[in-house]
Amino acid sequence: QVQLVESGGGLVQPGGSLRLSCAASGFPFSTAVMSWYRQTPGLEREWVALITPIGGGTSSADSVKGRFTISRDNAKNTVYLQMNSLKPKDTAVYYCQADSYPRYWGQGTQVTVAS
Repeated sequence: QVQLVESGGGLVQPGGSLRLSCAASGFPFSTAVMSWYRQTPGLEREWVALITPIGGGTSSADSVKGRFTISRDNAKNTVYLQMNSLKPKDTAVYYCQADSYPRYWGQGTQVTVAS
């Protein structure tokens, strides 16, 4: 079955960096478009970035463009989100998703940006 396990979150000061990881299993990862989303309590889940399986083409939301970078390692079935120049408004629980399996979500990883 599809499993997604996010990690790497934590507390960071404004301007700091974090690298999130998402270990995937149960589906053909190397052929899957992978995305990161985030959610703040009381708000809808927000799409952050995606990466294609072949060629590693990426796209990201305007709110994180130039600060966040999505990447993947198909040999490790893992997708990453490098987050730089973090702002308090980036505080959220971050989730990864395989676009072909939209019903499946991991437990998420909490990112808190505060001084």
